[in-house]
Amino acid sequence: MGHDESLLGESRPWGGYQILYDGEDCKVKRITVNPGQRLSLQSHKHRQEDWYVVAGQGSVQLDHSEHSVQVDSRVFIAREQKHRVKNTGTVDLVFIEIQTGTYFGEDDITRYEDDYGRD
Repeated sequence: MGHDESLLGESRPWGGYQILYDGEDCKVKRITVNPGQRLSLQSHKHRQEDWYVVAGQGSVQLDHSEHSVQVDSRVFIAREQKHRVKNTGTVDLVFIEIQTGTYFGEDDITRYEDDYGRD
């Protein structure tokens, strides 16, 4: 299946995401980052995240270190760990995000830097 805009259930300036599962014990998203774009540098108080890359390539910042990722890469982000992902390729970077913890609301984001002027 090729690129399908309908998979971007929630549009963002960097791409978008689709919620695959939203339960009491975890939340699962399919996140798409457009070429050359990156998410804000952020952290979460109430959840940790596990990312599994399924398409494309990029770089992930965890606190002060950078890690290259591509298909089959896995990244664990602890609660309150600063993190961001950037698409360094020419096609969409797609990863599955599994959130676990005590709260999965979109308002559990502390942003430190943002390319799009969001707080």
